[in-house]
Amino acid sequence: MSAKGKKREQLTLEFSDNALLAAISGSQHRNFVRLEKSLDVRVDMRGNLISVEGEPEPRERAAAVLRSLYARAEAGDAIGAAEIDAEIRFVLHAPENGAVKDFGQPSIKTAASRVTRARSPAQAAYLDLMRTHPLVFGIGPAGTGKTYLAAAYGAHLLYERKVERLILSRPAMEAGERLGFLPGDLKEKIDPYLRPLYDALFDTIGDRATRLMETGVIEVAPLAFMRGRTLANAFVILDEAQNCTSAQMKMFLTRLGEDSRMVVTGDPSQSDLPGGRAEGLSEALTILSGVEGVATAQFSEKDVVRHPLVGRIVRAYDNQARGGFLPPRYRKDADSE
Repeated sequence: MSAKGKKREQLTLEFSDNALLAAISGSQHRNFVRLEKSLDVRVDMRGNLISVEGEPEPRERAAAVLRSLYARAEAGDAIGAAEIDAEIRFVLHAPENGAVKDFGQPSIKTAASRVTRARSPAQAAYLDLMRTHPLVFGIGPAGTGKTYLAAAYGAHLLYERKVERLILSRPAMEAGERLGFLPGDLKEKIDPYLRPLYDALFDTIGDRATRLMETGVIEVAPLAFMRGRTLANAFVILDEAQNCTSAQMKMFLTRLGEDSRMVVTGDPSQSDLPGGRAEGLSEALTILSGVEGVATAQFSEKDVVRHPLVGRIVRAYDNQARGGFLPPRYRKDADSE
């Protein structure tokens, strides 16, 4: 890596457990390579020593990432690309004075042996809002962890016995397709629409989720089943809220009962309602802006925690929607029409 005319010095970190360092570095030091490319530093390991070479600010950021990863490994976390990227996101959003936070980013315990951690500053802020507000909107593109983290926080409240039930709901609407008649009983008909919520539950709670659903502690139901209910002592999640009409959104929000909390997640740019307008969600955000007890967590493509390509895909579509650049061959095709 080039020095680019700036001073590159070396910082040496000493750790007590060589085995943990091997876990952090990954197979063939692939995790260190990822860190080097992201922060423009060079990382070398000898025994229980890790040296970081680079310009002052990137060097300090890389050192903070390594300390955090070591603490995660000590806590029993598996270290992979996702954990590397998460810690890099946190240090890149550190205050301008260069101060960086080490291990201890917001985390929640969802089961006896499961801990979910925020993977970006936006996710950390989202967790804080869910802790302090009875109604939170999580708004942003796919892959930012809106639904997953909401389900994890609900599982955490169940584990801590702060709520009695976890209720997850979403509109039963196809993503631009017409599935037609679905065979089976009612549960079999609605399961395809609710599968993403099941996936989030099993990932955060494990096999225990099946027993909790059988006993009614966890309930996953389509939005249409919410009418007429009062949801007390519960954590309630409405997913894919961009597919709610104004009447559905008002109906859902007014289900909030005593000692309950709600999280509403959605991406206004991906509505499957006629005309592609997220009527219920957009209206609720406008009407409830400034209302005490209501907060909004806003995510962007920078907060995507799936494959890095997902963030670039979201950005490209956003640019096109704003009248941005289209490749020449697409412009030519459009002109010919």
